[in-house]
Amino acid sequence: MSQSATSPSKKTGAVIQNWQPEDAAFWQQRGQAIASRNLWISIPCLLLAFCVWMLFSAVAVNLNKVGFNFTTDQLFLLTALPSVSGAILRVPYSFVIPMFGGRRWTAISTCFLLVPCLWLGLAVQDTSTTYGVFVIISLLCGFGGANFASSMANISFFFPKARQGGALGLNGGLGNLGVSVMQLVAPLAISIAMFGVFGSTGQAQPDGSQLWLENAAWIWVPFLLIATLAAWFGMNDLAASKASLSQQLPVLKRGHLWVLSLLYLATFGSFIGFSAGFAMLSKTQFPDVVILHYAFFGPFLGALARPVGGALSDRFGGIRVTLINFVLMAVFAALLFLTLPGAGHAGSFIAFYGVFMLLFLTAGLGSGSTFQMIAVIFRKITVERVKARGGSDESAQREAVTDSAAALGFISAIGAIGGFFIPKAFGTSLALTGSPAGAMKIFLVFYVLCVAITWAVYGRKKTA
Repeated sequence: MSQSATSPSKKTGAVIQNWQPEDAAFWQQRGQAIASRNLWISIPCLLLAFCVWMLFSAVAVNLNKVGFNFTTDQLFLLTALPSVSGAILRVPYSFVIPMFGGRRWTAISTCFLLVPCLWLGLAVQDTSTTYGVFVIISLLCGFGGANFASSMANISFFFPKARQGGALGLNGGLGNLGVSVMQLVAPLAISIAMFGVFGSTGQAQPDGSQLWLENAAWIWVPFLLIATLAAWFGMNDLAASKASLSQQLPVLKRGHLWVLSLLYLATFGSFIGFSAGFAMLSKTQFPDVVILHYAFFGPFLGALARPVGGALSDRFGGIRVTLINFVLMAVFAALLFLTLPGAGHAGSFIAFYGVFMLLFLTAGLGSGSTFQMIAVIFRKITVERVKARGGSDESAQREAVTDSAAALGFISAIGAIGGFFIPKAFGTSLALTGSPAGAMKIFLVFYVLCVAITWAVYGRKKTA
């Protein structure tokens, strides 16, 4: 194999013309090192994207403290809108990597996140800023959530089938840590004067303290700049991954796409939805507990569990891990009913918190295992389909990689809807009945349904 075929080309901006991760010799000699470098640059870029996606979870609760006068419903909407725009944007983001290249798109999409961060930092300092402006900024934060689709699709191109689960689990799991990182860093950042040179001034609080709310947004600016440069100069574009939109769209016709979307909604949708709604739910059920001291741990646990789910799937099979995981999610969802306050009893926060941590854990594990299923199943069925019509091994592998990458991105868009649906379900249930039990019954039935679907569609067959 010639040097020009495998080495990044300076002239074309680090484009690799020949990429064969399934070739054991190629993988050992060059592929593994290149893939690992791209993965470890992708991870912090995705982590920062999740931080921006979650910006309003830290900012909205403090807006009225710095002079704004928004209603509770308006503030809840600001925290929910990034999940809506993020889910919608994941659809086009699912297809961009083969069109633009992983290096270029990672750098561009990471750099764009500077816009909502800088704008939000300025907006919170001016109490004349209208609610409509905050709505626009909130929707722009959704671009951070959309980055997940393109990031996971990009990493899937670099790794061979046998290592997909672990690689995608690391990228997604450590990237998901941005949820808990935001919830940890933002409260600390807004209590410290750190951007005075840029005209930042603190807002006095009734207890005599100062609040620099703009810091919750501006703290990410230098890190986004560094990540953008690292992606541009350190990552690669794969010429072999190039494909037009028309070549990728047929994936939407695959029945497996919609089945796996449902399973991923139950896992990642639960993770991001519980992350958004857990603190508020805890406050309504156990108002005497200062939940902000503990809320970050659930997303932290779920994010760390995601790569474990991918690695377990590589070893034992994604179907087996996912099936067992859904059974556990159903059991834990059922146990939640025993922890809630009700007529004649106050409930148990310790039990409530403990069971929810187990739900975060299984949601994270399931996010990793279902993503491994997606990659493996789509590669297998695509190769079989291409060979059945007389295609070569090379064309089969190429189309399989394109299909699986597009599927990974699109399915992630469906999963992100959970970030809006779960908090909304809790809120609606509380408004109608005064209890979250109605919403929890829906989640329990959904998890049981996913057990049945996983077994009926994949468990009885050796698909993965």
